[in-house]
Amino acid sequence: MNENKRYLLTSALPYANGPIHLGHLAGAYLPGDIFARYCRLKKRDVVYICGSDEHGVPIMLRARDEGKNPQEVVDHFHAGIEASFRKVGMSFDYYGRTSSPVHYETSQEFFQNLADKEAFVLKTNEQLYDPEANMFLADRFIRGTCPNCGYEDAYGDQCENCGTSLSPAELKNPRSAVTNAKPIKKETTHWYLPLGDIQPDLEEWIATHPEWRNHVLGQIKSWFKTGLTDRAMTRDMDWGVPVPEAAAEAVKVDANGKVLYVWFDAPIGYISATKEWAAKQGQPDLWRKYWQDQDTNLVHFIGKDNIVFHCLIFPALLKIHGDYVLPMNVPANEFLNLEGNKFSTSRNYAVWLEDYLEKFEADSLRYTLAVSMPETKDSDFSWRDFQARHNNELADILGNFVNRTFTFISKYYDGKLPEKGALDELDQELLDTIVHLRKKVGQAIDDFQFKLATKRFMELARFANKYFNDKEPWKTRKSDPESCATALHLCAQTAYALAVLSNPFIPFASARMFRILNLDAKPEEAAWDEVGEVFLPDGHQFGEPEILFRKIEDEVIEREVAILETIQREAEKAVDEPEESLLDIEDFRQVDLRTAKILSAEAIPKARKLFKLQVEVGDEKRQVVAGLAEHYTPEELAGKTVVLVANLKPATIRGVESQGMLLAVDDGKKLTLVSPEGEVVSGKPVS
Repeated sequence: MNENKRYLLTSALPYANGPIHLGHLAGAYLPGDIFARYCRLKKRDVVYICGSDEHGVPIMLRARDEGKNPQEVVDHFHAGIEASFRKVGMSFDYYGRTSSPVHYETSQEFFQNLADKEAFVLKTNEQLYDPEANMFLADRFIRGTCPNCGYEDAYGDQCENCGTSLSPAELKNPRSAVTNAKPIKKETTHWYLPLGDIQPDLEEWIATHPEWRNHVLGQIKSWFKTGLTDRAMTRDMDWGVPVPEAAAEAVKVDANGKVLYVWFDAPIGYISATKEWAAKQGQPDLWRKYWQDQDTNLVHFIGKDNIVFHCLIFPALLKIHGDYVLPMNVPANEFLNLEGNKFSTSRNYAVWLEDYLEKFEADSLRYTLAVSMPETKDSDFSWRDFQARHNNELADILGNFVNRTFTFISKYYDGKLPEKGALDELDQELLDTIVHLRKKVGQAIDDFQFKLATKRFMELARFANKYFNDKEPWKTRKSDPESCATALHLCAQTAYALAVLSNPFIPFASARMFRILNLDAKPEEAAWDEVGEVFLPDGHQFGEPEILFRKIEDEVIEREVAILETIQREAEKAVDEPEESLLDIEDFRQVDLRTAKILSAEAIPKARKLFKLQVEVGDEKRQVVAGLAEHYTPEELAGKTVVLVANLKPATIRGVESQGMLLAVDDGKKLTLVSPEGEVVSGKPVS
């Protein structure tokens, strides 16, 4: 790594189709932020870029499910994701979005440049088409039976039940995810990137980076061994960056309804966001310095599911274009699991970042994820480990050292830094340890070993705590005042070192330590290389001591564990086949069916199939949760008279109490509510 070069850092653009969970944070964002903060403290020229990825099929599907247009969907999630990142301390220099005009212009210019170089191959072939919706069906718009496990609702690109990668042609009984219609085949023309032609160049380039992580190189070499093939760079859709008209006219193709493949335009989002950052600085051409000057270290922070795009496809595009730097490193992380199981957004088995931040401190999460980061193999987040890390390390080691140092100084030295006297062997060892661990922490970060860096930072806090204990200032205050003053002086200097060195990992605690130290500057304005070399002056007035981390009680953690266990049990129960049985007439007579009038319906957050209904049953009003969001709009339901199972036990569904169940007919395509003919008063028995 050339330290004199500038640094351009990117984290994978999060998909604006849902909120961020802890697996996302550990994979692509926390490592990038640690590295960026460290670079700033090293006084390097660094820019850290990210933004929302706002195109693609899942967004269109969600928009259709919710009766919205795609822009409404991405606007909502972009704002939420950006807010969560800000609260957890992500220090992006710029956070953009791929629906911006600058991004559209940048992506089209890039595509046109490659088209002018005749880099694409035009192919016409048959693809699946929905005759009812009059649209071509991308992989995720096709569902059917998985040929591997028999799951009947597999996507055209992957079965979420068994995890097998698929193609639409492999699905049994394929159907449109839009209308449930049986797809037909229809001809269409697209621009393909002949990756096989550029594979030798890519292999030669990858060979210059033996220092990359083994699993990254392993996945790349596996693709090389199989042989890279032509990959479509355009899609038939009505949401995305339109294919440039000039490129289409040059080859006499109708570009109407054709957009750039999301994995063509998404990484170009790094470039367009850097352009927007430069414009914000008042220097519109400044972006070129980072993207087109070879004195740039470009680093992509991603999860392992994005390796092929960032290590092969995007570099291929950059190489063909010819004006851009290539990645210096792509330190992709493996996956983070949750309490021993995989994160699952479809069944809500996750810890969502926005929910976490409503209950706990950001630094506690950052530290726990950093010290167990899935750098070379999958790792696991558990609530009890989180509690132990917070209580035993952040509170009992770091927080305890800082608190008792400044409480002691406040009480016996009027809150001022006492003068140090002659140093003994232990005093010198502490000073040497500060410099030694500063270098070791920095080296680990430069090597993208964030787990090791975090542990080395905590080593300094652990040594400082032991030093305080060994020096026993509560005894030497009277028996050896000079030794006591020296020890407290060095403890305060160590606290300053910890305040700076902690900033990449726990920036909020770092800022609180600067407040206790009563320093005008912000932690990020400090100089990493001066830690242990430049010291606070004798007599410096400190601020008021404060507790950095308060303990997390067992009952708080047990509640979080119980939530996940309940979700897991419900998921396991859902896959069990119900036993067939005949119902006795006396049992049936116990079912109380009543007419009910729907007063209102509203969506339940994070439950795209469910509505929360308010219904009238005679003189009584009830709340019912029903899976109708894919079949009715709230306006269609309001005022409708239906049949309610009125004597069901109340149940909690997605955190919402449901006091009954509505009867509906399922014809395989649509749920139709059972309604009495004519005007019927609510609350009447149905027999």
